[in-house]
Amino acid sequence: MRNKRVFAVLASAAAAGLLLSACGSGGGDSGSSGPVSLTVWTGFTGGDRPGYEQIVKDFNAAHPDIKVTMTVQPWDTITQKLPSAWLTGQGPDIAAPSSDPNAIAQYVKTNSVLPITATGTGDDKVNVDQFAPALVKEFTYNGKLYAVPANYATLSLYYNKKLLPTAPTTVAQMQQDAATATTGGKYGLVLADNNTIQMWPVLQWLGGGDIVGTDNCSTISSAESVASLQPWVDLVKNKKISPVGLTGAEADSIFSAGKAAMEINGPWAAPGYKSAGIDLGIATIPAGANGQSVTLGSTAPLAISAKTKHAAQAQEFLAYWTSKAAQLKFSTTTGFPPLRTDLADDATLKADPTVSVFAGQVPNAKLYLPQVPNATKVDSDAYVPLIQKITRDGDVAGGTAAADKQINQLTGCNK
Repeated sequence: MRNKRVFAVLASAAAAGLLLSACGSGGGDSGSSGPVSLTVWTGFTGGDRPGYEQIVKDFNAAHPDIKVTMTVQPWDTITQKLPSAWLTGQGPDIAAPSSDPNAIAQYVKTNSVLPITATGTGDDKVNVDQFAPALVKEFTYNGKLYAVPANYATLSLYYNKKLLPTAPTTVAQMQQDAATATTGGKYGLVLADNNTIQMWPVLQWLGGGDIVGTDNCSTISSAESVASLQPWVDLVKNKKISPVGLTGAEADSIFSAGKAAMEINGPWAAPGYKSAGIDLGIATIPAGANGQSVTLGSTAPLAISAKTKHAAQAQEFLAYWTSKAAQLKFSTTTGFPPLRTDLADDATLKADPTVSVFAGQVPNAKLYLPQVPNATKVDSDAYVPLIQKITRDGDVAGGTAAADKQINQLTGCNK
């Protein structure tokens, strides 16, 4: 899952030699009497993998006329093999093309993905009205839905109860707690700025700022964005609430060692912190400038090859994958939140103190750089260097002005 701290996994020689097969090949083709065979590629190699495998197992049990086979492999292998495979009618019927939701755009441009038309209410339909609106928008191009969310993980506030007995409920309190808890070799809020799922955008959103607007033009140097960044930059530079230049793994290690009071992280981190003996608390991201909490949501697309021979069955599988029953079981067995908003108040999920926090934030989560052209480069070439610069020199206004121009060049904004 892309929400994990590892962003690049080198494909092994065996994985690189993954055999490509024609979409929809296998049992049920050419008039045979066996079940229709659907192949699926995903990169879900982490702790949530068993949950996805269970979805496939349960679907096959409930649909004897369809047999789904899921192959799990590194994301690098998929991103290398899938574009040409789908262009030529090879590869899987269904795939999670990338851990980056914006990657679906390239497949839309090459007419490699099938528009999903089996939407609506009922168990045999993709219930798009029960997805977070941001997810529907992310995978919609020219009025057509080209993918469904394969997952939806939100970020929450982790805190070490030995260093911070009670979680803050407002941004102002969070800032004060971060400063107060920074003492005796301990950090108040450990913040990674590279090779990580982004947490700095959450801090910006809480203060009313953002990175790119709906017109794909930079908003990073706006008065609101500068004001949203400045207090946190001051806390890092002057109060030393966090080391600078941390990778996600390094930030995790500091928190896991009991040397940080708070960290913003996803559901994948909880088991490791508990195993490390942290007296762990998990809370909703504190309320921001407008009195509302907002957090980052992370997803991967699940799409159908435009050349599949079994479009109806493939859409039936996506409907099952995203169904209420499948998502409830997935969440209860993996600890990850469901991708549906109608499960936020489910009694089973609310009974789990970890899942309930992440699930409860699904409705108010935002995607990072959704459908922004060159989003990956905006992050790696502009935003990450910006955060690394301003947390060292404290010049938020100057740093954001320079980043503003670079972001507009990358997105094609003509302002």
